[in-house]
Amino acid sequence: MGGSKGVLGLKRIELSVLDLVPSWEGADPGTAVGHAVTLARTAEKLGFVRYWVAEHHDMPGIVSSCPEVLLAHIGARTERIRIGSGAVLLPYYKPYKVAEAFHMLATLYPGRIDLGIGRAPGGSAHVSMALADNYLEQVRRLPESVEALAALLADAYRVDGQPVTARPLPDVPPELWLLGTGDKSAKLASRTGAGFAFGYYMSERDGADILNAYRNEYAPSRLAPRPKTIVAVGVVCAETEAEARRLAAAGLRSIPGADAAAADGAERPAHAGRAVVGTPEQVRAQLLDIAGRLGADEIMAVTAVADYAARLRSYELLAEAVQGPT
Repeated sequence: MGGSKGVLGLKRIELSVLDLVPSWEGADPGTAVGHAVTLARTAEKLGFVRYWVAEHHDMPGIVSSCPEVLLAHIGARTERIRIGSGAVLLPYYKPYKVAEAFHMLATLYPGRIDLGIGRAPGGSAHVSMALADNYLEQVRRLPESVEALAALLADAYRVDGQPVTARPLPDVPPELWLLGTGDKSAKLASRTGAGFAFGYYMSERDGADILNAYRNEYAPSRLAPRPKTIVAVGVVCAETEAEARRLAAAGLRSIPGADAAAADGAERPAHAGRAVVGTPEQVRAQLLDIAGRLGADEIMAVTAVADYAARLRSYELLAEAVQGPT
C-alpha cells in the first residue's frame, strides 16, 4: 500500500491508531478495556499499521494507566497489527525495567512491539509527586535515560564496564519511538536513532520544520538505520460534516476533568488543538495535505468521540477513505 498513489496524486499514507482507552457512556473500566480490544481488532482488520495506547494517571474517564499490561491483553487478542505505547512516561521509571517489560512483550508477540517514550507528566502535579521523588530532575536527565534504554534494546548496555542484559532477549527487539511536540524531542530522537512521533493534535506548531530537522540530523542506529516519522492527528469522520462536528464537540466535552487537568499541568486532551473533522472525502484531503506538508510516513489517528459505536465507525470510514475498501 505504501508505494501506491492515492487521490490528489500524492503517495497514499499508512494509518495507525492512538487509543486513550476512555470509559465513556458510563462504562466501567472492564467495559472500556473491552472496547479497546474491539478497536484494536477492527483496526487490524481494516489494515491499520499499528495500535498504540497512551499512559495517563488519575484522570477520570481514562483507563490506560499501565500500557505494558494492557498491551499484553491486546496482543493475545490480535494477530498481525503492531501494538505499542504512546507513550511510556520514562521520567517515572528506570530504563532497565522498561526494557525488561517490552522485551517480554516482544518475546510474546515477535516483530509486533513498539516502545514509544514521552516526557509529559500524564496527570496532575500531585500524581507526579506520587509516582516519582523528583520528577523534574528525571525530566532533565531524560536524554541519559533514553540513551540507556536504546542500549538495553540493542543489548549493548554496561554498568561499571560489565554487560547487563534486559531479559528475556527477543529475536526481534521492540521499535523505539520518541513522542513529542517540539524541537527537543525531535533532536533527541535523531541523536538516539529512534523513530519520531509528532503530536500534531496537541501542538501549537505546524511541525514541518521540526520533522525536517529530525530527518536532516538523523543518526542511523542498530535499531533503526533510517528516520521514521508518525504524525498523530485528531480525526473525527462521519457521513456528513454536521454529524462529524457534533461528534467532535461532544467528545471534547465528555472528557471528565479536562479543564482542571490542563490547568494543573497535564497534557491537553485530544482535539484541544487542531483536528481534522468532516466527511470521508474532506478528511482524506486534509490528511493527505498534512502528510505531504510534513513528510509523514504515517498518520496516527486519535478519535475522541463519546460514543463507542460512532468512534468505531469513524475509523472504518477513515480507512475506506484513505486506503479503499478492505
